[in-house]
Amino acid sequence: MPTSKMRECQLAIIGRGMTGMASAFFAAMRGISTAQIGITGETIFASGFLDLMDVHPLEKKRSWRDPWAGIDALIRDLPHHPYARVKKEDIRVAFEKIISFLEEAGLPYYRRKDHNITMITPLGTVKRTYCVPQTMLSGVRALEKKCPCLIVGFRGLADFSARQIVATLRDKWPDLRAALIPFPNADNVSELFSGEIMAQTLEVTNNRRKLIQSIRPHVKNAQAVGMPAILGMKRSPEITAELEKEIGVPVFEIPTMPISVPGLRINDAFAQHLSLKGVRQYPQSRVLTVTRGNSGNFVLSIGNKARQYTLRAKGIILASGRFWGGGLYAARQGIRESVFNLPVCQPEGRNVWHSENFFDSRGHPINQAGLEVDDSLRPLDASGHPAFERLFAAGSILAHQDWMRMKCGSGLAIATAYAAVNAFLKQGE
Repeated sequence: MPTSKMRECQLAIIGRGMTGMASAFFAAMRGISTAQIGITGETIFASGFLDLMDVHPLEKKRSWRDPWAGIDALIRDLPHHPYARVKKEDIRVAFEKIISFLEEAGLPYYRRKDHNITMITPLGTVKRTYCVPQTMLSGVRALEKKCPCLIVGFRGLADFSARQIVATLRDKWPDLRAALIPFPNADNVSELFSGEIMAQTLEVTNNRRKLIQSIRPHVKNAQAVGMPAILGMKRSPEITAELEKEIGVPVFEIPTMPISVPGLRINDAFAQHLSLKGVRQYPQSRVLTVTRGNSGNFVLSIGNKARQYTLRAKGIILASGRFWGGGLYAARQGIRESVFNLPVCQPEGRNVWHSENFFDSRGHPINQAGLEVDDSLRPLDASGHPAFERLFAAGSILAHQDWMRMKCGSGLAIATAYAAVNAFLKQGE
């Protein structure tokens, strides 16, 4: 395997999900020379929604209209939750910076600063979240008003059913109806489409014209039209506006099942713009080994089957995620952390990893497994002290949180990424 010469950076970020991307962004904005390592992150599976805080306590399934009040209650009740280690004003600042960045990258978001909003999911259920892409805003408004609305589906798109959405929401939204139409230039195609291919297809003007012609006869009395989130990969706000003008009513996107186009858009925006901001990226690379140099810096061997690199870094942010992202690994002997073999806070035995009731509203104990950290987000060793002075952890790898059920995944990722970068800077003061 070819090996390159030693490369240098101040901060190495392990992970390419939302936490890793946000960490790299915040570091670059602070003038820190940064390298980012990891395989494609979970962002590509994301709906595009940016959750801040919704459900607490889990056992009561309380949903918070004001996510900031929800965070206050969460911190009072669960002082070991990662949110308790980040100042509330820093959570606000971090979110504002990410929203501004995405807008600069061509992905404007909509939010009501002190209120969660509700949007349709691809299953026809509704979900509270903090921010939605601007291309979904008309869906938020249509759902609130319950106005006559048309949901458009496409033949061959397997992971989106307009009829299912209508059937699921019929009791709550009686003026909702579905239409199934062919996708431009694909009337006779029998194989299943991917959302990414369809989104790229709609970057072509002539294909959009054909789509508009197919939708118009079905609009009738509809005051809004919803369709799967496939309205372009790079110019979705402009394409959505074009369809609205030509069809004559507001148009909105609805997330599809993974792999999601809104998630791909976020991932691409970060990857492209972080490179422009000087972040050295090592996509599709894994950390093979980590050692300490004589100066106390970390020396990382990273790479894949085709290429291997050696990287020396003053500090590391571990943003490798849980089981799905590969940050944690579940074995018969217990759960272990995959890069440094750090101690993992976890249930005492495999027999109590899961509740007897699969649908237990409290979730399963294994869902709160992760790394214990100090107030600077440094992972602790077996003695309860920081494992390394300049090793930090952020995102879902942290213990004492169930981001999926609490619906705080993006907020957790962004807030702790911001806090970890600030903690790294303080170590150098």
